[in-house]
Amino acid sequence: MPWKILSAVGERWRFAQAALKQLKSFTALCHAFGISRQCGYKWLRRFHQDGRSGLHNHSRRPRRSPQRTSARWRQAVRRLRQRFPHWGAKKIHARLHRKFPRARLPAVRTITKWLPRLCPMRRRQRHSRRGPRLPLPPLTLSAAPNDVWTVDFKGFFHTADGTRCDPLTVRDLFSRLLLAVRILPHQRQAAVRRVFIGLFRRYGLPKVIRMDNGSPFGSTGAWGLSALSVWWLILGIRVEFIRPGHPEENGAHEQMHRELKRDTARPPAAHPLGQQRRSDRWRRYYNTERPHEALGGRYPSDCYRHSRRRYRGPQPIRYPRGWVVRHVRHNGQIKWQGRMRSIGEAFVGQPVALRRQSAGIYEIYFQQLLLGTLHDRDAGGIRPSKPRRLKT
Repeated sequence: MPWKILSAVGERWRFAQAALKQLKSFTALCHAFGISRQCGYKWLRRFHQDGRSGLHNHSRRPRRSPQRTSARWRQAVRRLRQRFPHWGAKKIHARLHRKFPRARLPAVRTITKWLPRLCPMRRRQRHSRRGPRLPLPPLTLSAAPNDVWTVDFKGFFHTADGTRCDPLTVRDLFSRLLLAVRILPHQRQAAVRRVFIGLFRRYGLPKVIRMDNGSPFGSTGAWGLSALSVWWLILGIRVEFIRPGHPEENGAHEQMHRELKRDTARPPAAHPLGQQRRSDRWRRYYNTERPHEALGGRYPSDCYRHSRRRYRGPQPIRYPRGWVVRHVRHNGQIKWQGRMRSIGEAFVGQPVALRRQSAGIYEIYFQQLLLGTLHDRDAGGIRPSKPRRLKT
């Protein structure tokens, strides 16, 4: 109703008083107040019936609801649900029908609708099987070449012939040298491992490799390790994961990705081989021709030196005397005390060691990493460790 005033009730009162005086025709009066004749007759009728109190808005709630469940049956349903908390609407309806065979009961569908509001079921809280909470040191500060290598996949794109390209990039954090830009057809760990074998043979081994938590670098298992990152550990390389959702912890690498995409993929080459050639030319330009501001205007190739740690392949893992060693099978499990216990697919083919912590509890180690604890009363695998990064 288009009453253009602050108080609707007051304006309706003024309208009723003016209508009683009959100084204007009813049509002109309604036009002056900006309402229809139908609306005017409604408010005048309510005024004659209830006086000024009748000018207030009435509730639109129906006076009677024939389909509404009575309070008697709601109380009966609540009592049955409290007595039998696992009964559903069908059982409750059958019980009521047996007790009141001639009564007009609420339908099963009505009882189903009322159950969550009448007597909600309490969900049993699941206690998660928590493993050890371990401190994770801050990210390594690079003070020399090969202290930290950063690795990532630049977002995939398609060449002009429709072939998918996943550029794998590896960079030395201290010198900013771009070690590799390899165009791969997918992000599988076998292809990434072949690229790193070539890099290790050419440049040597770094101390740390830093990456995000995505595949094939990380997983959801113990310490977030994947088969690829476990292989790096066997080679004597420490792995570092940035926090999920924090690409700024690898910001220099992300900034390099923006320039790589701008200069080589807009537009992309005709085919993957042409894209690889274009990326190789850009890598030489980035390392030997482009002055870097963080290096004081020098080129990355001027600041890089090959690592003295040579690549000799995986070395055998040794554990202290007295620890029980088990090899992880092809399904990521070990056999312990006559039962198969899950350790993680990332450690397939690798030896892990068990050290008794207390009665029925054993610590699981891979090298110096505490993967988690194995409890005799648990039916499944280990309770994995949950490392948390220390605040700097």
